[in-house]
Amino acid sequence: MRRATPLVPVVAALLVLTACGSEQSGTRQGGAGEAAGPASGAPVTDAPVDGVRITSVTIPSPSPSPKRSYSVQAERLPGDSGISAAYEVTNGGTEALTYEILFHFTTDSGASMANREVTVRDVRPGATARGTVELGVLQRGASAVTRVKVGRVTKVPAAEAPPAPGDCPEGGVRVTVDDGDAAMGLRVVGLHLENCGTSPYSLDGYPELTLLDDGLKPVDGVTVVHGSGGISTGTRFDEPPRPLTLKPGEKAVSGLMWRNTTQFGEPVNVPYVRVRAKAGAALVTVTPHLDLGTTGKLAVRAWAPAPEETDRKMPRT
Repeated sequence: MRRATPLVPVVAALLVLTACGSEQSGTRQGGAGEAAGPASGAPVTDAPVDGVRITSVTIPSPSPSPKRSYSVQAERLPGDSGISAAYEVTNGGTEALTYEILFHFTTDSGASMANREVTVRDVRPGATARGTVELGVLQRGASAVTRVKVGRVTKVPAAEAPPAPGDCPEGGVRVTVDDGDAAMGLRVVGLHLENCGTSPYSLDGYPELTLLDDGLKPVDGVTVVHGSGGISTGTRFDEPPRPLTLKPGEKAVSGLMWRNTTQFGEPVNVPYVRVRAKAGAALVTVTPHLDLGTTGKLAVRAWAPAPEETDRKMPRT
């Protein structure tokens, strides 16, 4: 859904950032509320979305608009659109937060031509982090992009956020969630665990889950079942749990499965899931955005060796 080719700077007057680079190609992010220079160009006046707002948009074009900044087009990578947006994230809460932000690159009519996702980590209470998000290469045949909008914003306590790529938490275990898969109303999202520490790590059973709403409060009325729970056959969710010991560098996988069927009642959406790999393990809050419909059921798979670990340990013939 996501990666964009990094943009060669359009002009030297683009926003100056004071923090480290972002985790995703095609984006740059501000740090934990560090000071930054003012955004270049005419301001964008759209209201903030959960503390996130776009401050300026750069679109190489000879036709200026009062709500966007425009720049002289410099040499760029082949196919690069030259379109980017400066944004800022303000934490109005009382604890440090990590934000995941989905940006929509749209036409004047509001049709989305591309989406880009940015992670902004460790924004302190009352602080503002600034960065830019770049469109990069626009898909062939797409209509002209003239606007950039803030779409979905999710935020979790910084201490519970999944680690940045390449980082290993203090406990030596990295837990992340993938983008998932969907077919005919069946949804499956993978949970991934890597022993990034220096000591063996043991698992035996299922991850512990707490489903959370938009306010990070527990969701009522949803049953978490071990195994497939009859949601779908032919999956690996009904494989029984067995003890695992992961050596440093080894990985395990679990998963979530549900149907988004909607019948009688109010559909349930679960943006956040708080995960413990096992009893007593550190909390990690992931954002799989579960559209559970009215089924009231979520299946969880037992931890199992990741496919690459199984392949590695198969005897050679």
